[in-house]
Amino acid sequence: MKVVLASHNPGKLAELQAMFQPLGLALVRQSELGIGEAEEPFRTFVENALAKARHAARESGLPAIADDAGLCVHAFGGLPGVDTAYYATLYGLPKGDDHNVTALLAQMAGVDDRRAAMVSTLVAVRSADDPEPLIAVGRVAGEITRERRGLNGFGFDPVMYIPAFGKTFAELPVEVKNAHSHRGLAARQMVELIRERWA
Repeated sequence: MKVVLASHNPGKLAELQAMFQPLGLALVRQSELGIGEAEEPFRTFVENALAKARHAARESGLPAIADDAGLCVHAFGGLPGVDTAYYATLYGLPKGDDHNVTALLAQMAGVDDRRAAMVSTLVAVRSADDPEPLIAVGRVAGEITRERRGLNGFGFDPVMYIPAFGKTFAELPVEVKNAHSHRGLAARQMVELIRERWA
């Protein structure tokens, strides 16, 4: 089955494609179908993911899966949250993963409470008007390091320290990170939901 991934991010496509392979789903990025980005006006991951999934399904006529994910820093009241992708722009830096990390490390320079969580909310719809969207949430708690560590992954992976592994996400082999990441946890839930409800 062909399913639109409501994302332009090649890293996200690679991660999710591997995770959904057992279902025989062929994920295609919405940009490959000429579909632009959806509006994301909401303050929660689930509302934004649902808006993105419905938009991709409406524009493509295909089932769609969307992911809204972000970093929730305890000392910042859960922010940047849904603004994670644009975090750097709040501090005068260009949008981008590396700039986001730079901005975060600068903002946390004098902060002792380093607790944070990476959260991924996946939403799948059979059509734009699907009354029963499938929703899966993955959350991994850890701490923000004081400097970048590791070269794997993307986003905040180089500064997201996972105590259970004693490493950042970026220091873990890709297959280990994918199996234990917020997106990996959400994807495994979603695979089971699709198997149960759509098969």
